Amino acid sequence: MSEETGFQTMGRASGGGEIQPIGVGMLGYAFMGKAHSNAFKKLSYMAWPPPLMPRLVAIAGRDEAAVSEAARRYGYERAVTDWHELVSDPEIELFDNGGPNNLHAEPTVLAAEAGKHVVCEKPLGRDAAESYEIWQRVEKTGVVALCAFNYRFVPANRLARMLIESGQLGEIHHFRGRYLQEWGTTDAGVWRFDKSLAGSGALGDLGAHVIDLARYLLGDEIATVSGVTATFKPGREVDDAFEAAVQFEGGTVGTIEASRFAPGRKNSFQWEINGSKGSLAFDMERMNELYISEGTSGFRTKLVSEADDPFWSWWWPHGHIIGWGDTFVHELTHVLAAIAGQDTIAPHGATFEDGYRAAEVCDAIVRSSENGRRERVEYRG
Repeated sequence: MSEETGFQTMGRASGGGEIQPIGVGMLGYAFMGKAHSNAFKKLSYMAWPPPLMPRLVAIAGRDEAAVSEAARRYGYERAVTDWHELVSDPEIELFDNGGPNNLHAEPTVLAAEAGKHVVCEKPLGRDAAESYEIWQRVEKTGVVALCAFNYRFVPANRLARMLIESGQLGEIHHFRGRYLQEWGTTDAGVWRFDKSLAGSGALGDLGAHVIDLARYLLGDEIATVSGVTATFKPGREVDDAFEAAVQFEGGTVGTIEASRFAPGRKNSFQWEINGSKGSLAFDMERMNELYISEGTSGFRTKLVSEADDPFWSWWWPHGHIIGWGDTFVHELTHVLAAIAGQDTIAPHGATFEDGYRAAEVCDAIVRSSENGRRERVEYRG
């Protein structure tokens, strides 16, 4: 494709005719509620034509004043303070759960049993047992369900998956992944520090992302783990950091770590994969770049923004990068395509089974830390 042609076609609107609407109900108006609501608004005109046109029907939250302001800000038709109203509302066809971890199970399951398609933020449940129950009960309903691991929808990560599948890296020997943030020193009483609400700390919040992306990129399951968790803040119920050595079923070995006590690291999700023919590396704080080494030639930086790169037909001329929030545009468009019968959640979206399997690895890391032994990950179902 010539440069002139690329500039002419980039982001061009295509298609026509009436687009079927889909009613959306959102649980949660803070961090994830904001991210998902922004994506629903943006995909309606950037991922053109969208598989279905989101209609933001209602948003739920406990604080009446705050959720009412969120509804006004994000463009929902109304606000409610009881999530049960979302489940019982016949105008809502897609239930999007961006609430705290303790509210992932019951609302998601009841929405699915009411016939609504469901999106649930990660981690799917507070532990593997809860995650397994969510997966099993929702699976029986037959609705479309996605566990929202949005980093599968970073263009550079999608390109990495394509390169690995093509055999460009050869036999995979190593995976190294780490997710580092710095805010864990705060004394703020946020729900993420409450074990009954969150289930775990850095492990479920950050580590689950690394685990899921490792499984996605390699197309392989984690078989054994040897881990240690640590809590640095006195009196805190959840882990502040963890380290784990892992082995995949196919023989790949690796390390996975996460911490909220890494001063200077804002949202640093980094991974590296080494194979017999080459290597790939990635840093979320430079999310439009993929680092590639063909053989032993040394790493070169590819700016993932060409017209034929993943997702780029929706965006801008090459070199005009996108941001973190746009990963949710890709993810929720994928969900709508699955609901419309144009795609399936797997393999690129995370299914509820994927959410369960990530939780099983997290639980194995906890067991290993407690007993000091290497643990085999046992997957149910």
